[in-house]
Amino acid sequence: MARKKKAGEDPAENELLDALPESSITGEIDAPPAPERIIEALLFIGAAPVTPQKVCEILRGVGKEEVLEILAGLNKKYRDQNRPYRILPKPEGYQLMVMPKFHYLLNRLHDSGREAKLSPQALDTLALIAYRQPLGRQEIDSLRGGDTSSTLRLLIRLGLIAVQKANSESRELHYETTKRFLGLFNLQSLDDLPRHQDPGEL
Repeated sequence: MARKKKAGEDPAENELLDALPESSITGEIDAPPAPERIIEALLFIGAAPVTPQKVCEILRGVGKEEVLEILAGLNKKYRDQNRPYRILPKPEGYQLMVMPKFHYLLNRLHDSGREAKLSPQALDTLALIAYRQPLGRQEIDSLRGGDTSSTLRLLIRLGLIAVQKANSESRELHYETTKRFLGLFNLQSLDDLPRHQDPGEL
């Protein structure tokens, strides 16, 4: 029997949930995101550098020194996890940028994406999932700065991403890339995604 839908639920989420087993699907409420997550989201979605002052305006009660500490902590996490991007200081503020040695991958991504007829928004969402998978819908929306349901449905139809339940006791869905994604970008595995090999180098 199909799961009873509640008023206000996202039709895209319902469509994906109905394709999964009903057992153990609950109505857990996520806790408010931590300041670190909000700052990271601002950096991911911002086209222009973000200033500590702007962050303080958005996160009331968080001071400039705490913002700088969070930025330093995020960069340390990126180095420790061999992420291909860093938060770099600019005259206008701080900006999350792909490291120069990985710029060729962006070119490959956009060239291959054009073959699959993907929009820039779809390419950005696909790249986000590829590097940070598995990702939940709420986190993707937060990092992309808006509703991504239509983009996720497109990527699923193209066979580039797949969806599954986060765990047996949650209704949250996670998105990850597929074998078709690997084939499209000439990758043998996700290990072939460029990673920064020297955590001490920036």
